[in-house]
Amino acid sequence: MAAASVYDVIIIGGSHAGLAAAMTLGRALRNVLVIDSGQPCNAPTPASHNFLSRDGIAPSELLRISREQVSRYSTITLMDATATAAAKVGPYFTIETDGGAIHTARKLIFATGLKDILPDIPGFAACWGVTVVHCPYCHGYEVRGKKTGVLAEGATAYGFIELIYNWTNDLTLYSNGPAGLTGEQAAKLAHYGIAIVEQKVEALVHEGGLIRSIRFADGSTAEVEALYAHPETTQHCDLPLSLGCELNEHGSITTDVFQQTCVKGVYAAGDNATTGRSVAGAVAAGSVAGMLLNRELVEEDF
Repeated sequence: MAAASVYDVIIIGGSHAGLAAAMTLGRALRNVLVIDSGQPCNAPTPASHNFLSRDGIAPSELLRISREQVSRYSTITLMDATATAAAKVGPYFTIETDGGAIHTARKLIFATGLKDILPDIPGFAACWGVTVVHCPYCHGYEVRGKKTGVLAEGATAYGFIELIYNWTNDLTLYSNGPAGLTGEQAAKLAHYGIAIVEQKVEALVHEGGLIRSIRFADGSTAEVEALYAHPETTQHCDLPLSLGCELNEHGSITTDVFQQTCVKGVYAAGDNATTGRSVAGAVAAGSVAGMLLNRELVEEDF
């Protein structure tokens, strides 16, 4: 399909949320441009889980299938590029890409995801998404019953342990310094036989991303087979903020239940607009954004 002079919708981000929104809008006969930089956050993960009909498939293969299906629609154009600037020009939005091209649309959807800020611990990055994981719903079944650590402190650590105990009771908290727990929380962990190790972590010892142990600054080690962690994140793309979109206290783009931001005509869907990061959740949010944005177009035109 030849590129339209003005698209109905430009979607920035072509992973699961973006492609779900694109399919919904494309099937509604809207001219859609999807701009994707090819940097999905779950790329290091060998298998994606808890997504009905595609459980256990590699994220790259899941994305290949999704792109192939979306590309069958003549109403949808997929573009491999990075969006570098966004602006509101009269009733339209413009998006500039790294190649210098400028594309115009009536509406925007940002499905740009988050960027993980991994701690500066040797071995962490190699294990991230493989045996160092963030979500028991995505990875807990695969590491169920294994010797498991939690690398966190304070309320985050306690919340992790409280949740993960359902998957394994062979748990140890590694707080990499003061644990920051209340007396009541520490007592609860002691009650369940969960040790608290406050030594500074020097490195994660692994074999091809499979964690074997934690090495501490004093040279001692602790054997682990899986490690839960909750690294900080930041928005992968700052263009929503440049248009006036707001972030909530969790650093997510603020949206209503229909995935609409505080800027009329701009929607956000997927990891960038939620703390519950999952493929299934991203697909659901993208579908909702597509349907409600199409409804907005209908109300404007009919």
